Amino acid sequence: MKSSEDWWAKAALAETLMQAHEALSRARPKPGTRDPRVWRDYHLRSAAIYTEVAQIDRGHFHEATAWATCERQRGEEFDRQIKSKKADNAAASSSVDKAS
Repeated sequence: MKSSEDWWAKAALAETLMQAHEALSRARPKPGTRDPRVWRDYHLRSAAIYTEVAQIDRGHFHEATAWATCERQRGEEFDRQIKSKKADNAAASSSVDKAS
């Protein structure tokens, strides 16, 4: 069984959309992973792989570009959630400090 990093290395070498799909599906975080940072990183790294594959596998340029866009949007959504949670935590901490 390969580690997640092994699959990322394989994904980085992908020359076809199918190779990218296979490697990225195996690099995907385990079901039930709750840390949004893990999901953000997965989606943004996947977007970069699909963007690269779009330049190599020209027969699947539009499909790979669409995958890159979807993965980037998912990653950015997780990033917004992370930032929102940090802001909420900072605001809660600030109101606790004022109450003391």
